[in-house]
Amino acid sequence: MRTVLRRPDFRLLFGGLLASMTAESILLLALAIWVKDLTGSNGLAGGTIFAVVAPMTLAPVIGWFVDRHPRRPFFVAANVVTAALLTPLFTVADAGDVWIVYLVAALYGLSSITLGAALSGLIRELVPVELLADANGALQTVRQGMRLVGPLAGAALYAALGGWALAGVGMVGFLTAAAVVTALPTPHQVPSAPRLRWPAELGAGLRHLAGEAALRRALLGYGLGSLVMGFSESLIFAYVDQGLHRDAAFVGVLVTVQGVGGLLGGLCSPTLVRRLGEVGTLAAGVAFFSPAALVLAYPDLRLAFVAVLLAGVSLPLTMVGLHTLIQRRTPPTLVGRVAAATQAVVSGPQAFSIGAGALLVGFLDYRVLFALVGMATLAAGTYLWRGRHLSAPPGTRPPPPPTHPVPAPRRPVEDTDRPVATGTKRPPPG
Repeated sequence: MRTVLRRPDFRLLFGGLLASMTAESILLLALAIWVKDLTGSNGLAGGTIFAVVAPMTLAPVIGWFVDRHPRRPFFVAANVVTAALLTPLFTVADAGDVWIVYLVAALYGLSSITLGAALSGLIRELVPVELLADANGALQTVRQGMRLVGPLAGAALYAALGGWALAGVGMVGFLTAAAVVTALPTPHQVPSAPRLRWPAELGAGLRHLAGEAALRRALLGYGLGSLVMGFSESLIFAYVDQGLHRDAAFVGVLVTVQGVGGLLGGLCSPTLVRRLGEVGTLAAGVAFFSPAALVLAYPDLRLAFVAVLLAGVSLPLTMVGLHTLIQRRTPPTLVGRVAAATQAVVSGPQAFSIGAGALLVGFLDYRVLFALVGMATLAAGTYLWRGRHLSAPPGTRPPPPPTHPVPAPRRPVEDTDRPVATGTKRPPPG
């Protein structure tokens, strides 16, 4: 990671993203707490998260829109627009204004997809191919670090100053990111691809995902794992209550340990990509979740810390492996659509599994469900591991073909005097 952070352009982008990621980590949980305070309803508070996730259905349109614009100015404009979207929060006063929070949450979810797709393309333009894993690993390390302090800071800020402070801090974060990224040098512009009819352009990202063997296997394997990994969002509360016999607040301690694992995973992810390739790193990330879930099927405080640490390591490995694979295996003119489509394909199963886990934990023993999660993620990790050859480590890949065709060497004149092997014809002179 130190190599990529020595690059002035990436270091500048990294600084801007640090500001916007701080805003993101503070906002999400705090908005749900705000709705809970206004209404007293857990269901309506959970609806805030759903409002953020719901715009994922528009990912193909968003990716198409992102790919039609230059990356850097578009990313700057998207951060400014995101800051503006938070301004209605200053008008929220009572339970009758909850719809404003939902509206802002939905628009924020829309902008999150847009920023993610634009960022993926911007990194692809700024960073050499051999440093993409280091760039993604650095960003994931910071993102995981924010999980340690961001939600707590957001909750504390809300408790001390109220909801308007959330909007203010969020706006400052996104505007700072826009200002910093404005100072980036203009990257080399990739020639635009021939324009197709808009239905064909909308589906180009999904067609690329389906047609590229490594990406197809990555999404199938990760999608299978995501169908059950979200169960843990609800199961962890049952584990703490019924298994450890502790208050729900103890979940916060486990989340902190998980964040430490996330930092370790983010730091290790570039090395794993270089050793295992992108699909191999993704397989390791999904597979790490299996022993974590199986250990949580047996309630023991010491094992709990080990399990959540492994679960924390899992997330950045999957994200770095998947994002690097997309950036390396996708034409630059398609990166926005492919990144947005991937986000939708991955987030859909995750959202379903979170809801299914909340429902199933009321009917089945949490230990049975954790065992199911462990077996399913082991199967998904194995499926991905068997396809690791589809993305060999960077050092073992054949060099890319030259941009310009190399002319064939001219045959020396004296070669015409050499005997010709039997069964072959001498080319005519001149």
